[in-house]
Amino acid sequence: MKKRLIYIFLNFIIINLSAQKNTYESDGLISLQTNLSFNNSKGYFLGGRYLPEFKSIHIKDSITSTAFLGSANFSFSKFFNVSHSENNNSSVKPYRFWFRYIKNNFELRAGLQKIDFGSAILIRPLQWFNQIDPRDPLRLTNGVYGILIRYYFKNNSNFWLWGLYGNETPRGFDFFTTYNKLPEFGGRFQNIIPKGEVSFSYHYRVASFDKLKLLNTYMKNPEHRIGVDAKWDLGIGFWIEGSYIKRSKKIKKLTYQYLMTIGADYTFNIGNGINIIGEHFISSYGNKIINHNNSSSISAISSSYPISFFGSINAFYYRQWENTSNTFALNYQHLFNKITGYFMATYNPKIQQENFLQNEILDTFAGPSISVLLTYNH
Repeated sequence: MKKRLIYIFLNFIIINLSAQKNTYESDGLISLQTNLSFNNSKGYFLGGRYLPEFKSIHIKDSITSTAFLGSANFSFSKFFNVSHSENNNSSVKPYRFWFRYIKNNFELRAGLQKIDFGSAILIRPLQWFNQIDPRDPLRLTNGVYGILIRYYFKNNSNFWLWGLYGNETPRGFDFFTTYNKLPEFGGRFQNIIPKGEVSFSYHYRVASFDKLKLLNTYMKNPEHRIGVDAKWDLGIGFWIEGSYIKRSKKIKKLTYQYLMTIGADYTFNIGNGINIIGEHFISSYGNKIINHNNSSSISAISSSYPISFFGSINAFYYRQWENTSNTFALNYQHLFNKITGYFMATYNPKIQQENFLQNEILDTFAGPSISVLLTYNH
């Protein structure tokens, strides 16, 4: 299917190159990162990434347009530890590759794309299709192959339908990989209400246990997900987001999974304005719908302050209560003439926290570390 999508998109480019109403855009993001660990087990990281992007837009009339976007991910990394041994890695992968059709209130997008929704910010139970790390200032994430349809009503309420195929990598809080030879599908309805919005989501996939030796009774297990999220602007921003997962074939304590986040934010009128975000997350799994014996909770807080037009500072703190582990991150961002610099100090616990902090695009060390990230957009 991936080869077929690439063939369709290449034909779309050729056809549109001869059209007079096309507009073309090409740009890219170059990033260089270095990370120094103060943990004795690891030492130094050096990495780079280039995300070139090409976009073609064809406007037929005031309500109809088509577009194509292609982007690649060129990356390299080098790890050094205290014994001076090296671990090198480099890769070239597609990053985004999609075709989009818009007509009035209808939108269709097909290909390798980012699908993201939900009201939570720091800990996201509805992170079903991406791996965004809230500490990552670039918010990079790998995409998924599929088709997404959205329809917008006059009051800005909207309805989504999607179908995915060929995606195996775990996303968000996934316990298991996806069986990539069977399709995934689902939908979402987002309803505008007074001072806010409320949404309901559903997703079906087949989980794969091929890589888990202890759970190989069922190599494929159908999985149903139901999501609910809502947010309100009451002077103080307030939101809730939850996900309930049921696996059709019982696998003891991993049959059911329940995730819930409650959060709020407020900007204090101090100096240039201090924004504070707080969230509390609860997860549970078991052989019953709710099992408090296998539960965990995390509290998170984030603050941001714009020092000037050219600089700002952000701080993150996560506390996992069951194993008393803590995560800290302090990030100073500065805009130079053509380069944006991020100067970060982090502390990650040796005990791995929940999967929401696992992101193959963002490389971090356990223990205390400092890092510098430089980005250039062209």
